[in-house]
Amino acid sequence: MGTLKISPTFDPMADCVLFEGDCLEFLSTIPDGFVKLVVTSPPYNLGKPYERRLKMGEYIEQQRRVIEECVRVLDETGSLCWQVGNYVERGEIIPLDIVLYPIFASLKLHLRNRIIWHFGHGLHASKRFSGRYEVILWFTKGDEYTFNLDAVRVPQKYPNKRHFKGPKRGQLSGHPLGKNPSDVWEIPNVKANHVEKTIHPCQFPVELVERLVLALTDERDWVLDPFMGVGSTAIAALMHGRRALGAEIVPEYVAVAKERLRLGEAGQLRVRPMERPVYDPLGSRRPVPPKFVRLGSKQARLPLLDSCEREEGV
Repeated sequence: MGTLKISPTFDPMADCVLFEGDCLEFLSTIPDGFVKLVVTSPPYNLGKPYERRLKMGEYIEQQRRVIEECVRVLDETGSLCWQVGNYVERGEIIPLDIVLYPIFASLKLHLRNRIIWHFGHGLHASKRFSGRYEVILWFTKGDEYTFNLDAVRVPQKYPNKRHFKGPKRGQLSGHPLGKNPSDVWEIPNVKANHVEKTIHPCQFPVELVERLVLALTDERDWVLDPFMGVGSTAIAALMHGRRALGAEIVPEYVAVAKERLRLGEAGQLRVRPMERPVYDPLGSRRPVPPKFVRLGSKQARLPLLDSCEREEGV
């Protein structure tokens, strides 16, 4: 079994490309139609350490340039997932998915879902209701696209529910693999007590990206994140036998991403498992199931938290 091949510049023979620098510079090196999935959470123009706060018109134009390049490198059967929240100015919120939608529409992309990512923790507001969701806009280039629903089904709410009349009376009425997860996803965000927490202030939870990777790509497909941060998209892709491309402008975040990938390849990276309930009524009494992950061509055991290490929201 070979070692995971990570390249600092575009290399179609690599398992993962982590580019340190501006995403537009990196995107210019990727051929047309090369990637199957673009998934990212761009800066929200809030003045975080990784961005310079711009006037809204400048921000929209900056996003347009990146989105246009992402569409260029996207396969005709691929998907683009843009995860955003709100821009806040003097206490007034501006939903970025609404602001950015005209860009995607002008590029003739097709909106398949506006997915609500709901989470239970965040800042507490005093002059409005506290925000507890963000949005993923899922677009495709055309009507023929990869969608593996069976790979992301979730447990039935009523697994023993049966047909009560007709020719199937008495038979189980739900799909044997589980139900469609719908367009409202309850996944904990990465706060201080989350097992994946790093130095990044607005970090993707790996399981959020996992669902998109499993549903919208096949094994060995390329997954691109133009605003890579600390590498959560790359981790989710590599865990499931895909390949990853990403750019990040902050050197400290690139270093963290590389370390997380090193731990992942060694089977030592701690991530929150997709199958773990958000609210666990059994608490520490619930047994921890084994989990195996695939990084590149290697099979690696992913150690989970011991029951005594669990914390609220983890």
